[in-house]
Amino acid sequence: MPSFTKKAIKESFLKLLNERPISQITVRDVVEDCGINRNSFYYHYQDLQALVVEILRENTDRILAEGLREQSVEACLDAAVDFAMKNRRAVLHICNSGSRETYERELSRICDYASLSYMEQRFRGAPIDPEDQQALVFLLKCVLYGLIMDWLNDSMRYDIRARYHRICTMLKEIPVGRLPQQLAKAAQETG
Repeated sequence: MPSFTKKAIKESFLKLLNERPISQITVRDVVEDCGINRNSFYYHYQDLQALVVEILRENTDRILAEGLREQSVEACLDAAVDFAMKNRRAVLHICNSGSRETYERELSRICDYASLSYMEQRFRGAPIDPEDQQALVFLLKCVLYGLIMDWLNDSMRYDIRARYHRICTMLKEIPVGRLPQQLAKAAQETG
């Protein structure tokens, strides 16, 4: 029964979060919406922020599992964008709340994991220095994080898929052995 209760709490919270800002949602609203008592809520969650973190982490794990089955960072991002667009108002309510810092940490975790998974797949068996690979993972993480934060700060109004698909296509077009050299050359040209 606990998993049913937790599922009901999450569904009610997401429903409410799609309707109004998190600052206007109380534990009482959630428990009334899903038909449980307050003690049941507090048995599972310390507060609403703990609920937000769990929802974000579960969706992150689901998104990454889907993307890694397809062995593509793009699939991870597509799944994340699908979830975000399905829950657009909820995502924006979280981003514009006091929980934004928590959301940004989770987003950083998603970007880091997706970047590492992508680069491990991309360089499997390739003669690349581990430090170069680590630097590239960091670069991709920062690019993804920056893209997503820009999209969120713009209230998710533009087509983020086109932008990150182009970045991934450019990375694929560079021969594996030349990738660090290409990045160094690009840095010198812009610096």
